[in-house]
Amino acid sequence: MGASQRIAMGVMVTALCGAALAGCATGDAGVERATGARASKSAAAGAQAPKNALRLIGDGSTAFTGAQPHLPRPERLRSGQKPPQFVVFSWDGAGEDSQKLFSHFREVARDNKATMTYFLSGVYMLPDEKRALYRPPGRSAGRSDIGFNDRQGVWDTAEQLRGAWLEGNEIGTHFNGHFCGSGGVGDWSVEDWKSEIAQAKSFVQSWKTNTGTRQASPLPFDYDKELIGARTPCLEGRQNFLRAAREMGFRYDTSGVNDQVWPKKEQDLWDLSMQLVPFPGRDFETLAMDYNFMVNQSGTTSRGDRAKHKYWGDQMRDGLLRGFARAYHGNRAPLIIGNHFESWNGGTYMRAVQETIERVCTRREVRCVSFRQLTDWLDAQDPRTLAKLRTLEVGQAPKQGWTSFLTARPTPPAPASKGVPGTTAAKP
Repeated sequence: MGASQRIAMGVMVTALCGAALAGCATGDAGVERATGARASKSAAAGAQAPKNALRLIGDGSTAFTGAQPHLPRPERLRSGQKPPQFVVFSWDGAGEDSQKLFSHFREVARDNKATMTYFLSGVYMLPDEKRALYRPPGRSAGRSDIGFNDRQGVWDTAEQLRGAWLEGNEIGTHFNGHFCGSGGVGDWSVEDWKSEIAQAKSFVQSWKTNTGTRQASPLPFDYDKELIGARTPCLEGRQNFLRAAREMGFRYDTSGVNDQVWPKKEQDLWDLSMQLVPFPGRDFETLAMDYNFMVNQSGTTSRGDRAKHKYWGDQMRDGLLRGFARAYHGNRAPLIIGNHFESWNGGTYMRAVQETIERVCTRREVRCVSFRQLTDWLDAQDPRTLAKLRTLEVGQAPKQGWTSFLTARPTPPAPASKGVPGTTAAKP
């Protein structure tokens, strides 16, 4: 049964919540809006760009500081070599608010030798008093289904982005206003997506001007070059987004729904779709994302039965671990996990994610990486090797073992010329 069919078997909402600061815009699933609480200073300690390579861009909100630190060099698999087990933890609508989950998970990542992808919502770099600068497609200026930030919230988020990038993490985009459903991103044209992407970049590239900041350090990257991938709000509008993304130089997309199989390219972008993983105790699978587990457990409310919070968190953790195990012991397909910086159902899903990180990222042959790092690795591989890996089904390990499965076949000799066996025809 295909991924799109099996996901419909559960009480499943693929309209994913994408607001880290503002929460879902669907019924009671929303939580408090951004408070602009102070960021944790200790979490960002030492996160200063190298001064000798710094070249300010525009108003100084961003800067070129040289190659990103802590990026592993992608290596092509040797003949007969078993692939590493990649795991990507990613965060939709990444921003720092009173929950301080951005700074917390940066620390968790460091402690467990992991890097991640943070999909920043551009409006989290735009203070509310400047909201009219945002002109969403099909909406009036200043509209956003996830609100905006305040100045302190922008500064706190900038501090976390700065430190995250210097630690080797990726800064992607979750776009801006997070419009889902009728009249939302699913109806956007290619040009609408281009406008949304350009505006998401501009809010990052001008956060100092928009907050009246002069002395703060810039973000240590050129966002025009850093931004190579995204996840669309609610996983909607993907086809037109892919066309826009390809024309704007993106390298991957993670807005689809798929099984745990090796990725391929779609419209010249790596399709790193969200994946279905086991749902312990249920007869269907769900997306490897906190919101989807929550909807199947407490419906449209993020404040469900407190007596069930621990069980729900354990259920998500165990589902992620089962998905990991069948890949690790099976086809070694990269495991894609998506989350939000939210405390739904008492924060039980944040606990589940942290426990998953702690249990898998330090294991032998496991690499917890960003989408950028996974994309770099995929691009470095022999296309014939990736094609062979894609023949493996979910959880299927090669019957004859990895060494035999990925051993290169000898190149057949060139055809001999007529009349002279064993030689090739000479050029005239």
